[in-house]
Amino acid sequence: MGTFKIEGGHQLKGSIQPQGAKNEALQILCAVLLTPKLITIHNIPDIVDVNKLINLLKKLGVKIEKLSKGTYTFQADEVNLKYLESDEFKVDGRGLRGSIMIVGPLLARFGKGYIPKPGGDKIGRRRLDTHFEGLIKLGAKFRYSKEDQFYGVEADKLKGTYMLLEEASVTGTANIVMAAVLAEGQTTIYNAACEPYLQQLCKMLNRMGAKISGVGSNMLIIDGVDSLGGTDHTMLPDMIEIGSWIGLAAMTKSELTITNVSWNDLGVIPNVFRKLGITVEKRGDDIHIPAHTDGYEIQSFIDGSILTISDAPWPGFTPDLLSIILVVATQARGSVLIHQKMFESRLFFVDKLIDMGAKIILCDPHRATVIGHDYKSTLKATTMTSPDIRAGVSLLIAALSAKGTSTIQNIEQIDRGYENIDERLRAIGAKIERVE
Repeated sequence: MGTFKIEGGHQLKGSIQPQGAKNEALQILCAVLLTPKLITIHNIPDIVDVNKLINLLKKLGVKIEKLSKGTYTFQADEVNLKYLESDEFKVDGRGLRGSIMIVGPLLARFGKGYIPKPGGDKIGRRRLDTHFEGLIKLGAKFRYSKEDQFYGVEADKLKGTYMLLEEASVTGTANIVMAAVLAEGQTTIYNAACEPYLQQLCKMLNRMGAKISGVGSNMLIIDGVDSLGGTDHTMLPDMIEIGSWIGLAAMTKSELTITNVSWNDLGVIPNVFRKLGITVEKRGDDIHIPAHTDGYEIQSFIDGSILTISDAPWPGFTPDLLSIILVVATQARGSVLIHQKMFESRLFFVDKLIDMGAKIILCDPHRATVIGHDYKSTLKATTMTSPDIRAGVSLLIAALSAKGTSTIQNIEQIDRGYENIDERLRAIGAKIERVE
């Protein structure tokens, strides 16, 4: 198990470029199964979760070639469907939550899709109902083996229909969209997720010959086609990583420039950080964060009541950044209520911040009140364990701002979502060492 040793309390300086978007990559890579034609994808992040999915596709028979850093070609012209029923697949599929999104494309193109119950972050329950209910409405027959927790859907031919999703699930919407593009007739998906990464998937599918309208809204209309062709696709920068670097700059009083952020796809993210008092400057397509040597002050609502920051489906604030917001608030002037609506275990990492000296009241599994120190009392170094990707990076940011040397164990969780994070942080002056 790997460990980070971090000497905190140092100001950082320079520029950092965000990696390709992890959550987009997991959708886009599954979409290569929809066509036998060649697909080229650029800006693929070199992270554990994405590499696991690439390896799974390879075992499925997809021909994969790495052209350069972050650029690969994929051709699914000889898919090995027998692998889906192997014991090896049951192990491989469980190791990655994103593997659920191979089901829609396989069902649409080959008439069957299987998946073991996927793993991933321990942040609370993550239902698969939206995925399978949508595929059943398209005409699939569903089966589930309770004994080995193995899901399956089969259909001779999918047929378009109208559906109203119970939740605006991003991965659920992606799975249903990938199935519907090859279904017979028209499919309408209402209460669809509309995150930029889902938009990217729809734009890619349209370039491949799909007919999807309403992209960017919560109602997608899909006219099924007989087949799809190849395409060339470039992934967006990772908005969660961008938010992480904004938080890092503020917490360490550092002047940082985050380059090529695709401002138009960041939604409310910059403004939420501004509500914490952080200066977020737009410079072309870069974000510049000046050194907050005098700290930063949390705004209140216009009636003077305490600010609440909560997650919501896009264009609301992404739940993946609430852990970062919580950590950044520990050194702000003022107080804020963090309301994590989606996952009931995601705030449980705050005990580690309390050990470091943060003033946090965990009201219940979904809400925490943070009373900022205003740098009058710095966080203290400690030894901690990363429980999930986003909490892990939040603890890393806390350690970089703390006095003394901290140790973070179970950094494999961080590596699942952040590419070469220690090397990239050292390049801007961080004192961080990876110990195996």
